[in-house]
Amino acid sequence: MNTLFDKIWDKHVVQVVDDGPTQLYIDRLYCHEVTSPQAFDGMKKRGLKCFRPDQIFCMPDHNTPTHDQDKPIEDPVSKKQVDTLSKNAADFGLTHYGMMSVDNGIIHVVGPEKGLSLPGMTIVCGDSHTSTHGAVGAVAFGIGTSEVEMVMASQCILQSKPKSMRITINGELGKGVTAKDVALYLMSQLTTSGATGYFVEYAGDVVKKMSMEGRLTLCNLSIEMGARGGFVAPDETTFEYIKGREFAPQGEEWEKALAYWKTLKSGEDAVFDKEIVYEAKDIEPRITYGTNPGMGIGISEAVPALETIDEAGKASYLKSLDYMGFQPGERLLGHKVDYVFLGACTNGRIEDFRAFASVVKGRKKAGNVIAWLVPGSWAVDRQIREEGLDKVLEAAGFAIRQPGCSACLAMNDDKIPAGKYSISTSNRNFEGRQGPGARTILASPLVAAAAAVTGEITDPRTLM
Repeated sequence: MNTLFDKIWDKHVVQVVDDGPTQLYIDRLYCHEVTSPQAFDGMKKRGLKCFRPDQIFCMPDHNTPTHDQDKPIEDPVSKKQVDTLSKNAADFGLTHYGMMSVDNGIIHVVGPEKGLSLPGMTIVCGDSHTSTHGAVGAVAFGIGTSEVEMVMASQCILQSKPKSMRITINGELGKGVTAKDVALYLMSQLTTSGATGYFVEYAGDVVKKMSMEGRLTLCNLSIEMGARGGFVAPDETTFEYIKGREFAPQGEEWEKALAYWKTLKSGEDAVFDKEIVYEAKDIEPRITYGTNPGMGIGISEAVPALETIDEAGKASYLKSLDYMGFQPGERLLGHKVDYVFLGACTNGRIEDFRAFASVVKGRKKAGNVIAWLVPGSWAVDRQIREEGLDKVLEAAGFAIRQPGCSACLAMNDDKIPAGKYSISTSNRNFEGRQGPGARTILASPLVAAAAAVTGEITDPRTLM
């Protein structure tokens, strides 16, 4: 019996090249301003039109400022990127959700919330975190710029089929433990290369009980374990989330789609190339201490002692700690922080803002902390205000910025200064990722909120 990955992949195979890649049909291409310009240039040089323009959706997100979006972008590089996408989308007749449009936001937040990402689809974008869309039960993965051009021209891509892995997480998550903590735990166990060459299906009690927002966070971080992508078999939670969204099937089409989506699961006797099982009871709120997402600990644990690191990894381990200003064996609880960032395609959804607000309610932002709270889309921003979360956050001394990728990566104005510590709900803590010399500690919205009101790394369970 086939795995779910096999089912979706096989349904999209156009042809298999002998001793070569598979020509795979792509249902949806997302384009943002950073990885699309060269693809559009290539199309123009060859005098090509997009083969299926209706399947392509464009929006700027990486370079958009998170304040004064109604004014011209000050940074010339960012302005050029954003303006170029707008012109290219117009030239090729593609749907474009520009800055200040009610539909704009981070592409990996907008796709699912508009019902553009649907179960059983193949979805690509010139962005590694395209794996996010796997949460709806789609095969979604990041591609390079030359491949973006390939999909524009033919709605197909040449890909070698990845191996399959199932990660099962059983049991029930404890208080204050979120999908972000689950993902950070998996990365610490598997390392950042442990899933290389695999497409991961997430399963088990924990995943079944996760909200769609939680699943989107989990799938978003698949890439940080080296996986080609990650996904969750669609179920009632998925269908409930999709129903009634703008691009979701309606009426009879909905019933037809639903009948098909209900077949999208791995068979009881499906054989995976690799199976791994974890227990929820082993996971507590987590933080990273190093310069890759796999260098993480439970919030009550200490940074690993030097003698626990193998010889081959000692030099890079010490280099990483030196960059972060931490010592082997050090406990990080109580360590002062300078910045807190809530947002990104990892944790910029409504559930993340609810979680953050639940901790800061009735408290005040710490004086030593600069906090950037950035919704993943204008739709999230509207929901924050409809639910009155903006009043809770403002009363606690926080301001909500405008949607965009913001401080996830140093491509816009929101950069963490050198040497400063940032508790960030984003996906990467590489050297310089949030700004040259910035020190990033990855965490969940609950851990971020706890740090924002105490001014230091704090176990959120003590405030809940």
